[in-house]
Amino acid sequence: MSDTEESAVPMTSSKDEDIVDKKLKKGHSTSVVWRYFGYLQSDKKQSSVHCKLCRRHVPAKSGNTTNLFHHLKQYHPLEHAESKKLQPQTSAVSGPSTRTRPVPSVTTQQQTIVSAFSSTVPYDKKTKRHKDITNAIAYCIGKDMLPISTVENEGFKKLIGVLDPRYELPGRKHFSLTALPQLYAECREMVERQLQTVSFFATTSDMWSSRTSEPYMSLTIHFIDKDWNLQSKALQTAYFPEDHKGEVIAPGMIEALTSWGLSEDRQVCITTDSGSNMVKATSLNKWTRLQCFGHRLHSAIERVGKDKRVERAVGLCKKVVAAFSFSWKKKRDLATAQEELNLPPHKLVTESPTRWGSRQKMVARVVEQHKAISQVLTADKKTRHLVPTWQDMDVLESMNEALKPLLEFTDSLSGESYVSVSYLKPVLHLFRTEVLKPSDDDTQLTKDIKTMVMEYLNEKYDDQRTDDLLDMASLVDPRFKTQYIKPDKIEAIKMRVVSEILEGDQGPSTSQASYTTEVVEAEGGSAAALPAKKKQRKSLGSFFKKPCPSNTGLTDMQSVRGELENYLMAPDADSETEPLDWWKMHERHFPRVSQLAKRYLCIPATSSPSERIFSTGGNIVTCHRAALKPETVDRLVFLARNL
Repeated sequence: MSDTEESAVPMTSSKDEDIVDKKLKKGHSTSVVWRYFGYLQSDKKQSSVHCKLCRRHVPAKSGNTTNLFHHLKQYHPLEHAESKKLQPQTSAVSGPSTRTRPVPSVTTQQQTIVSAFSSTVPYDKKTKRHKDITNAIAYCIGKDMLPISTVENEGFKKLIGVLDPRYELPGRKHFSLTALPQLYAECREMVERQLQTVSFFATTSDMWSSRTSEPYMSLTIHFIDKDWNLQSKALQTAYFPEDHKGEVIAPGMIEALTSWGLSEDRQVCITTDSGSNMVKATSLNKWTRLQCFGHRLHSAIERVGKDKRVERAVGLCKKVVAAFSFSWKKKRDLATAQEELNLPPHKLVTESPTRWGSRQKMVARVVEQHKAISQVLTADKKTRHLVPTWQDMDVLESMNEALKPLLEFTDSLSGESYVSVSYLKPVLHLFRTEVLKPSDDDTQLTKDIKTMVMEYLNEKYDDQRTDDLLDMASLVDPRFKTQYIKPDKIEAIKMRVVSEILEGDQGPSTSQASYTTEVVEAEGGSAAALPAKKKQRKSLGSFFKKPCPSNTGLTDMQSVRGELENYLMAPDADSETEPLDWWKMHERHFPRVSQLAKRYLCIPATSSPSERIFSTGGNIVTCHRAALKPETVDRLVFLARNL
């Protein structure tokens, strides 16, 4: 009997015997149709195929599946349709004990010899991919202050090889002589383009010595751009080997501004510390100077330290901290005592003479950990004499009570990404009325400390020029306006506002006229020889157009006064509002006053930007990089701060 005839009259298998799946050879796959067919359990050679659905025998020589699909189509149409759906997705039996393998719907083409060869060939150095990776590595070195020798470290090479095996990493010479200088040139050009559009700016400057005792002078610039964002740029960390005298520093500052094409006339103010050389240099240049609030507060706290009681208690604090700093056993015992006494697991703080507020942090930590410190020191007879007495603790607690709130103000006023100068007047007012105002609950020493600090700040900020500068900054801040200006000075400040706005209005027009005259004369003509505009023919509607009154007949001074009064009468902004965001929204309502806001609100209240440059320089000129040349230090600091 033929296969076709046999399939037409199928034989039925025993109903009691199980039908098992087809055995697969290792590495072989099978058709989806075998989901529905198998062999009798007694058929060890698996020579007779039976349907799992109707248990009929279906002839299939050498594993041919044509008869099997025909059987499904004739007797089991639903299962046949299901097998057709599954056929392109899988080619394996997915029965109870069989795994299936996906079959790709698109035929995979064999890789050509050219493509296989190109996948292993390194990038040409002129290709965009090679340049992009090299520039990214240079950016990483400049921004994160990494040593250039990083590119020769085995770990870094391994990383680059895993990320892109086709990229060949250049040596350190390429980055030091080509990649980083190119990145510096691009970054400097970007900063120069930004500075060309600046109308007014403020600066900070300070002197610093590196780890190798090489002297540098820093210069940072701060301005508000057209989108009302406060920008801060580090212009230079220049090598300054001359004597640090005011007479020498003054021309150095002017030279620094000139090298960037900046005019002294556009500089509103410079913020420096209280060093006599910096004060004299700004005085010789006749620049408006704002004293750094952080340094002033630090000096006030140092003045408190001259009290005999405070001097003894602070000296004891330093000895206690030193005893724990140089002994790992005492650090271990301190941690154990903190756990026993349920105290915070904080470490003691060491005072740094050049860091603002470090003394206060040291005192506050000793007061917090007093019980644990006493327990550890008492256990060792060599350190029992360092245990603070109750008199010492009274002094330290009085100091902490008086000075602790001042730290938060110093940190807040040290930012350079937001407006800070307009806060000085309100902060000084808050010191007088709340923070440093003696209360009945204070100890006598706390009262004395508060009075001493406040008298010092009043003395230093009572300067007429400084007071006027802070009044102007406060007035153009929509949160404060005239709230913190003395009543008898409000009218004088208003007159100054009007005067400066009118001077600013005349400046651009005068310079534009002079520029036009210079251009014409340079071309061999005169201002009168400019070509006249072609006379345009009047339209019919122009005969019926009525003239509009300009400014309703007001003079420029009256117009400015009116705008200023409208600004002052407008509702004050919320204390949490960012003033630059407020001005961005209301610039069109007060266009002239807004330009004055750009002039004064860019001034930093502290010289922290210059201090941060020194911290960056310290991270670059390490003990492993002590041989860096000054010009290299300048470029690396510039990249780290401006990228």
